[in-house]
Formats: sequence, C-alpha cells, structure tokens
Amino acid sequence: SMPETARVLGPRDDVTLVERADAALQGADALLIVTEWKEFRTPDFDAIKAALKQPVVLDGRNLYDPALMKTLGIEYRGIGRGLSV
Repeated sequence: SMPETARVLGPRDDVTLVERADAALQGADALLIVTEWKEFRTPDFDAIKAALKQPVVLDGRNLYDPALMKTLGIEYRGIGRGLSV
C-alpha cells in the first residue's frame, strides 16, 4: 500500500512514510491503532513504550486489554471503552 499512499498524498513535508511499523514509533507522541492486521495484534509493548515520547495508545480497534496496558504503565484509550481500568 506504500506506493498507492505516496501517489494519493503526493510529495509532502508534513508526512513521512516508513517501511516498518516500529520505525513510525520513533519519537512519536502516541500510537493510534486503526487496523486489525495480524502484525499489530501481539506487539512488543516494552518496545512501544520505549519508542514513544509518552506511553499513550489510542486503540480504534480494541485489540488490547486495558488492564494489561495499565500494568505496563501505558495510558490506554479504547474506542468505546474510555480510560484504562
């Protein structure tokens, strides 16, 4: 989907396309999940927490367990779930 995304967006200074999901996390303010792709179902949460400026995950697909996220020290919001338990 990368070539199609680049074609649709065209050249932009405010968007950076990366080949790997972990590359997108580097220095990001938060992680927003909007897909159910298998590769995102069981991520390395420690790596996610270390890469983000703040450990914040906004989960639009409700893939993750709020209680687990809380024990990991990650601020978690699942759409329709509200705050972490």
